[in-house]
Amino acid sequence: MSFRTALTGLNAATSDLAVVANNIANNNTTGFKSSRAEFSDIFSTSSLGTATRRTIGSGVQLAAVTQQFKQGNINGTGNPLDIAIDGEGFFKLTDQRGSVSYTRAGSFGIDRDGFVVSNIGQKLQAFPLDANDQPFGSPTDLKLTTNDIDPKATTKVEYGINLDAAATAIDASIFPFDPANPSTYNYTTSLAVYDSLGASHTLSVFFVKNPLASGATSSSWTVYGTLDGTDENLVHFGTALTDPNASSLSFDDKGRLLSPLTPLDVTIDLQGVATAIGQPTSATQPLAMKLDFTAATQFGGQSSTNNLVQDGYASGTLVGVNVADNGVMFGRYTNGQSKALGQLALHHFRNQGGLAPVGDTAWAETFASGPAVAGVPGSARLGLIRSGALEGSNVELTEQLVNMINAQRNFQANAQVISTSDSLTQTLLQIR
Repeated sequence: MSFRTALTGLNAATSDLAVVANNIANNNTTGFKSSRAEFSDIFSTSSLGTATRRTIGSGVQLAAVTQQFKQGNINGTGNPLDIAIDGEGFFKLTDQRGSVSYTRAGSFGIDRDGFVVSNIGQKLQAFPLDANDQPFGSPTDLKLTTNDIDPKATTKVEYGINLDAAATAIDASIFPFDPANPSTYNYTTSLAVYDSLGASHTLSVFFVKNPLASGATSSSWTVYGTLDGTDENLVHFGTALTDPNASSLSFDDKGRLLSPLTPLDVTIDLQGVATAIGQPTSATQPLAMKLDFTAATQFGGQSSTNNLVQDGYASGTLVGVNVADNGVMFGRYTNGQSKALGQLALHHFRNQGGLAPVGDTAWAETFASGPAVAGVPGSARLGLIRSGALEGSNVELTEQLVNMINAQRNFQANAQVISTSDSLTQTLLQIR
């Protein structure tokens, strides 16, 4: 009896050592979760199915090998397609046969068809996005479209400028505005704007301080605009002025803007000269936009541009991706724009301990785990995404070395029981 009992002890110690060895071997495996061997004792029972008060245990058996799903350390890599989960959740992967697995090893790449895949070619699942970049439907294979992003014509320019309150006024009747003559204006600023085909044009705006009228409490500036540095393409302001290519700004005695308090509607003639109030006569495809001067001021100090923003851009080609904390994957384009391509899906289980390991640091859903529940990162019980980082193994090496020593001692102790039992048997055989 003691031989058999000690043998179960040897088997248990061997199993324990095997689990420890597997943990140590995967100490540097991305997304690996350590395991723990759990044991239960063995008791013989009577014919009535109950142990008697004189029952001696029959040894030990391996009850289960449970995985410990605590968080591993998150280590930066700098690769935006290295993705760690900070908190609960699993990535969902599908292979060519439609088999589904779940993992926390977030080392991904892009295959030749543009799909985001794991190291062994399984496709990462993500939510598609609607026109407002909101997730909808069920997770599907995440594919990065490599098509160029379409150009967008400029529709608004915001000017955050300060005009020098001490600037010398210029009498336009004596010194008429000439963009080629700096003495006919006080300040100018320029930026690139874009037409509907994505072609870039330089929009220059000129500011001329007007002489202060007798008894006036506010000062005014005339605003002119030209395109591409020539007066052959002028900015047509949608205001009934003597010069259709000009508008005006007025300020109170504290330097705050009095008018206009709404953006100015302007039309840019891309092919000719604006010669009258209304549409430029020779424009076939004028570029219409709003010039917003509501942030303009007139304080003391040199005239300056503090902020200058426009909303147009040329066409662009995909050059890279970024992933936000909420799992939205953005494409980066050569024109400086970004576009949401999808939102990573995370999955959680009612009992993640019931998941079945299938290798490659992945698990399969089982009846014990319950069905996978999909959601976006940061919602409900799901963690956040950390792009440019990987979750390391959660193996505590020091703890595993201690467990290895304990397993070794257990093996030696049970081996000693067998040796002692053998000695007793030899003694019995020597009795005559």
